[in-house]
Amino acid sequence: MALLTVKFDLKKRVKLAQTVWFMYWFAVMAGVLVFSMGLFFKIELRKRSELMDNSESHLLPNLLILMGLVLCAINAVGGKICYDSLDPSKFSKWKPLLGAFLGGCVAFNALLLLTALLCFLMRIPLQFTLAEGLRNAVRFYKDTDTPGRCYMKRTVDLMQMEFRCCGSRDFRDWFEIQWVSNRYLDFSAKEVKDRIGSNVDGQYLMDGVPFSCCNPSSPRPCIQFQMTNNTAHYSYDHYTEELNVWRRGCSEALLAYYGGMMNTIGALVILVTLLEVGVTVGLQYVQSSLASLANPEDPESESEGWLLEKSVRETFTDITAKMKAVGKGAKVEEGGEEAAAPPAAS
Repeated sequence: MALLTVKFDLKKRVKLAQTVWFMYWFAVMAGVLVFSMGLFFKIELRKRSELMDNSESHLLPNLLILMGLVLCAINAVGGKICYDSLDPSKFSKWKPLLGAFLGGCVAFNALLLLTALLCFLMRIPLQFTLAEGLRNAVRFYKDTDTPGRCYMKRTVDLMQMEFRCCGSRDFRDWFEIQWVSNRYLDFSAKEVKDRIGSNVDGQYLMDGVPFSCCNPSSPRPCIQFQMTNNTAHYSYDHYTEELNVWRRGCSEALLAYYGGMMNTIGALVILVTLLEVGVTVGLQYVQSSLASLANPEDPESESEGWLLEKSVRETFTDITAKMKAVGKGAKVEEGGEEAAAPPAAS
């Protein structure tokens, strides 16, 4: 028994085909939107690729770009099929291909839904990528003379000012590394000698942060050096006073930025998936209503359209049987090739 059967006359079939045709071209624009979102996301990731630990983060935008292109192609073909369904002579050439096309649409819709889920799940690997990449960026901040790292200081400073953050986890990350280049240190000064001598690794460590960590909204002039020394500043207590540097770590700030972007893209892709399911169902009704015409030579005769020709259980059983048949056919072919192989020479 067919599932969700609907009766059609000529007027209803024409209206259905026109409606689905319009939806298909609206879906083409949705494909352009998915492509644009993937391209925009890829550009945003490339802007800060130096702050990321690997290139796997580009998997999602590349997938979105590919899905957007495929969406445009599939929906353009679907729109053409609906347009030709109004002319029996033109529609006849699509009949042998419609079953495979609808099956491909169903598989693509499942892949599109998986892409939407990836948009939400990619936040976890992105968190580790940003954490490791930002740790390296902070560590290489001083290497302005090293090839490949010349612009790391500029990149980190711009990031901290744009995202209002400081360090990877927080501002204390700068206390644990030497972020001032040796070329700007006076090694004859006692303070420099003492700091280097007191450190096991021979680094110049201090309780200070770069200028880009300063919060310009603070009424007090920025305290970026000797931040833990209360006696170095008038009326200052670093334990109780709100510091006038950004307190949020850049890993958290960037994750919130990219995570919000991925959540928005994921939600939009889900909406596009629902639209694709809608046009696929519409095309199925167009195809089935034309296939079941009471009198194929009379286009004005009544017909029935359905979502599935059989029940869900019967359809699933048929698909399973066909897959098993294909698997057995492949085994038979392999066995036939082995039997046909000539015996090895002794």
